[in-house]
Order: sequence, then C-alpha cells, then structure tokens
Amino acid sequence: MKLSAIQLNQADIQIKRLIKSDSYYGNIFKKAGITGVSSQEEFESLPFSSKDDLRNAYPLGIQAVPDEDVVRIHSSSGTTGKPVIIPYTAKDVDDWAVMFARCYETAGITNKDRIQITPGYGLWTAGIGFQAGCEKLGAMAIPMGPGNTEKQLQMMQDLKSTVLTATSSYALLLAEEINKRGLKDKICLKKGVFGSERWSDKMRSYIQKELGIELYDIYGLTEIYGPGIGINCSENNGIHYWDDYVYIEIIDPKTGKNVPDGEEGEIVITTLVKEGAPLIRFRTHDISRIIPGKCKCGRDYPRIDTIKGRSDDMFKVHGVNMFPSQVEEILQNIDGASSEYNITIAHDNDKNKDIMIVTVEVEGRVDFEKTANSIRASFKSKIGVTPKITPVPVGTLPRSEKKTKRVIDYRETV
Repeated sequence: MKLSAIQLNQADIQIKRLIKSDSYYGNIFKKAGITGVSSQEEFESLPFSSKDDLRNAYPLGIQAVPDEDVVRIHSSSGTTGKPVIIPYTAKDVDDWAVMFARCYETAGITNKDRIQITPGYGLWTAGIGFQAGCEKLGAMAIPMGPGNTEKQLQMMQDLKSTVLTATSSYALLLAEEINKRGLKDKICLKKGVFGSERWSDKMRSYIQKELGIELYDIYGLTEIYGPGIGINCSENNGIHYWDDYVYIEIIDPKTGKNVPDGEEGEIVITTLVKEGAPLIRFRTHDISRIIPGKCKCGRDYPRIDTIKGRSDDMFKVHGVNMFPSQVEEILQNIDGASSEYNITIAHDNDKNKDIMIVTVEVEGRVDFEKTANSIRASFKSKIGVTPKITPVPVGTLPRSEKKTKRVIDYRETV
C-alpha cells in the first residue's frame, strides 16, 4: 500500500513539525540529516520508531507541542520496563473520538444503543476511548470499568445494555457466568466490540453462541491514540483502518523491508495528523497483512487481516520457535478441547533440558486421557515438539478482566 499524495504531504508536515519542536524524534531526524520526505522511496528510508525509543524518551521527551497545548496523557502498563507516556492535545482527543465513533458505526451501532463499557479507565487508553466514541456517536454510555461481575450482570439486565465492550478474556468470563446462571433470555445484548488481545476462533464461537451476539474486533494501541483506529465490518473479512489518520505498512520483521500487499509481516504505523506525540514508522510487532482490493461492504477504507499475534510473542523450546497462535490452531481442531489454555516452561537443571507443560481445559463429555494424547500428537506432527499435556475441567484456569497471560516462562528469571 503506497502513500497517497495527501498522505505523503501529511508525513512531510509531521517530520518538519517534529524537527521544529526539538523533540526526541526531531533531534533524531536532525542528526540523520532528514528534513522531510517527497517520495515513497524517501519515506521508506526513514528510521523506524519503537517502544524502546519511547522508554528512552521517558517521561515526555516525545512531546511535540508546548505544555499548554497538552490536555491529557495516557500510558502503557509498564510491566516490561519504564511505562510509555503519550501526551494528547485537544485535537488528538477529538480525532480519537471521531475514529472511535466511526468504528461503532461500522459495526452497525447507533445512537439508540446502550453501550456497557468494561475495559479499564485511568492511564490505560481503553475505557475512556470506548466512552468518548460512544458519546461522539450519541449513544448511551454505561461506564462500568473492569471487574465486579455481579454489578456488571445487574446493570446489563436492568439497563438493557445492547452492546458489550471488553477484552475477549472478560467477555468469555461474562459469557460463562450468563450461561451458568441461565440469564441468556434476560439480557438484551446484540453486539460485542472486543479488543486489546488476539483471540482464537474457538473462543469467538463460544462467546457468540452463549451471548447470541455479533462480534467485532477493534484495533489500536496506546502509542497510536488507543483502540479505535480500525474495526471489522459485517462482511467479517479483515479490519478497516482509518487511512485519513494513520498510514500502515507491512514489513518483514527480520529485514525491515516492505512486503507486497497480501503478504504477511509486521504492522508499522505512521500518525498523519497527531499533534501531541506524532510517530513516524512505529513498529507495533503485530503480525498481519494488507488485504488487497475493495471490501464487499463498499467502504473505501483499506483493510488489514485479523491480527495473527506478535513478533515478540515467540518463544523457543528445544530449538523450535513457537507462537501462541499455533497452539490455538491445534486446539481448534481437537474435539472437546476448549479455547482456554496456558503454557508453563522451565529448565530441568539435572537433565539440562527444557520442560514445557500445556494445561488445557477439556469438556467433560470426552475422555481426558484420549484428548490429551490427541493434543500431544498434534503438537509433535505440526510443531515438532512433544510437551506434557495436562487436561483440566472447563472453568479451572483463572479468568481475567484484562488480558490473559498464556505463556509463563520461568527460564527468564533464572
């Protein structure tokens, strides 16, 4: 996907503005002798930006406007190091709300809907983003925030919520509780808008069936506004993204070179009009592809495929590279295996070898031992490793109100 003339001009304006602001990235461009861009080739020769840069610029080194223009900051969790802090101007906040309202509209949500918002508020971008888009759309916001499942279910029934917004993990928990309590006929949900983590087809099918709703994947990340820069439409063939606000490239994660449209790689995003903290060629580590051609829905906005995972989610056992998405594909094809699993990896010092344990929730209608054998055999044939499989009853593994941690690697702490 090449830059349009308008996008190229916007990128050039952003670079010149960054240099003028004397910000972290402005100084990087100055040192590299970069003054702007006038072609696709020049643009693709620009240095990438990354989360490491944002941590190096902590707390507000990436700010590209005066303090008096900043109306809000948001931040990542900081669980893997220094948090990333992103400043927003009033225009940034409004642009984000416009994009988010567009996401709701693409999902067929209107100002007559009642949107129950369960993602977290505060420094995290999720809750406030879902609410701002809801208010821009003119729908009723029910700003619950995370947790307190009893209250969630009560409000869902009493206020007749028609749309649920959540992480897929928390949507699963709510679906299980609604099923357990026999509340399906007492709720009015029609649609679910879920984001923040990738989810398997098996989990999707369960949530869709138990809640009886249409599901939509919303895309975004803290560094680039937050959730709301893209969503799938009713055709369910990829995620439309708003190319009047962001430009997306797909690169080979190893070489850094752009790949042809349709080929899988790492998503790289440039913010075209963001003021507070513009980012040029930001490496997201999300794996997807540009879907060529126009969607059957008739929208002109380009599409990326459903996020397959993250390039930095890879883990290695016995010399074999693996991704959580591969595990989910295996479980998808095993009768009786649910979508819920976790992987524990440790090193046996006595035998000097790695040990991998996959704990999988299995439905009570199937034989646990036979199911475990099927999963083990599938691992061996498809990935080339033979882990220990521990089948457990459905509901055994912990449920999360935020993102579910799938892989626990104790080798990292040795």
